[in-house]
Amino acid sequence: MKFIALTFLLFLSFMVNAQNNFKAAQIKFERVEKAYSEKWETLRKFIMADGFGDQFSMIINAYKSEGKLEVWLKANTDNSYQLFRTYDFCAHSGTLGPKVMEGDGQTPEGFYYIDVFNPMSKFYLSMGINYPNMVDDARTGKDRKPGSDIYIHGDCVTVGCIPITDEKIKEVYILGVEARNAGQERIPVNIYPFRMTDGNLKKYTKKFPDQASFWKSLQPGYLAFEQNKTQPDIVEVKGQYLVK
Repeated sequence: MKFIALTFLLFLSFMVNAQNNFKAAQIKFERVEKAYSEKWETLRKFIMADGFGDQFSMIINAYKSEGKLEVWLKANTDNSYQLFRTYDFCAHSGTLGPKVMEGDGQTPEGFYYIDVFNPMSKFYLSMGINYPNMVDDARTGKDRKPGSDIYIHGDCVTVGCIPITDEKIKEVYILGVEARNAGQERIPVNIYPFRMTDGNLKKYTKKFPDQASFWKSLQPGYLAFEQNKTQPDIVEVKGQYLVK
C-alpha cells in the first residue's frame, strides 16, 4: 500500500510539474511575456472577482454570422461555465457553411479543440484548432484536400481563420495558457454558423438549404450547452455530430 501511495504522489507531482512547465515554457517567448505583463493583472482581478480562482477551465464558442467569440470559464471545483468575455471578429472570410476543401476561404463549423499554442505566429499570437476532424474529412471526400492550419489569431486578415486583433488575442491566449496549465488538456472550440435557435435555423436554412442537414446536427450540441452550461460529450459519426 505504501508503494502504491508513493507512486500516486509521484504521479501527481509529475502532472503538476508538467502543467507548470507549459506556462513556464510559453512565457519565455517575448510576445507571451508581454501579454502577461500588459493583461494578466487586470484579467486576474476579474477572474478572482467572478469566483473562478487560480485553477479554471475554458470553453470558446464562436458565431460566424454575429462575428462574436465568447470565452467561458469555470473554476475546476465547479460544474458549470459562466461567460467571461466576448470579443468581436476583426475580419470575416467566406460565407455561412462549413469549410469543405483547401483554398475555399471558409471558416470551419463544428466541434473542435485547441491543439496548438503558437507564440511566434505571423499573426502575433495564435491558437490552432484540430481541423480537419472526421466529420470534415467525410465531407471533403477522398479526391479533395480539406485544408488545415485554422487558427484564432491576432492581426486583422483571414482566409478561413478567426482574427480578433493583437490586443484581444493577448487576453485569449494567456487565458488559454492558464487553463492548459491548470490541467485542461483539451480546450473546446465550438464554431457555429449562428446562434442555433429554432428561429435562426429556419431563417438561415432558407438561404442555405444545402446546409440544413449538417446544421441540424450542430444544434443539439449548442442546445445542450445552453441548457447545462457544460461542454456536451459529442462524437463524430458518418459525417455528423451526435450528442451522447
